[in-house]
Amino acid sequence: MLKRLASLGLVVALTGVLAACGNNNSTNVGSVGVDWTGNDIAVEAVPDPEVKGVVCHVAYFNRSLLDRLQQGNWFEDPSYSAVDCTAQGPITIGDINLKGGEEIFKQSRSLIWKSLRVSRIYDATNNSLIYLAHARELQQGSGKMSLSVVPLNGAEVTWSKGAPQGATGGVTTTQ
Repeated sequence: MLKRLASLGLVVALTGVLAACGNNNSTNVGSVGVDWTGNDIAVEAVPDPEVKGVVCHVAYFNRSLLDRLQQGNWFEDPSYSAVDCTAQGPITIGDINLKGGEEIFKQSRSLIWKSLRVSRIYDATNNSLIYLAHARELQQGSGKMSLSVVPLNGAEVTWSKGAPQGATGGVTTTQ
């Protein structure tokens, strides 16, 4: 009995550590319960640190302690996630990577191996910012992903490091 109680205490402590891991520049918006065991879907607001005026909302599944005990997989949450990003007024684009993806959010989804990430990609051809939510694992990467696009054409956009060639819309450049 004492051994079982100690194991339960360890699980509770490690679950608390896991819940505190990796929450960088986001704000908890709320959550919705999805079943009787206490599992829920959490929603967080993530402002892009280099693109002022763009906010992404990320939703992901949080397993309850009861579900962890029932399933036996105590230290890991599922990889499923969703992202939706929108412009909240004028957009000011800072020093972003124009050639590849750049991570704007990371949150641990297991004790060590798995994390939920949101990356930004600039699509020069379509003058858009693409936000991709995906899981990253040590091995056997996950194909579970979600995508959101913020078009820059027609928006009030200021490029603090100079607009790339082909950028259109209400483009302003400040140096």
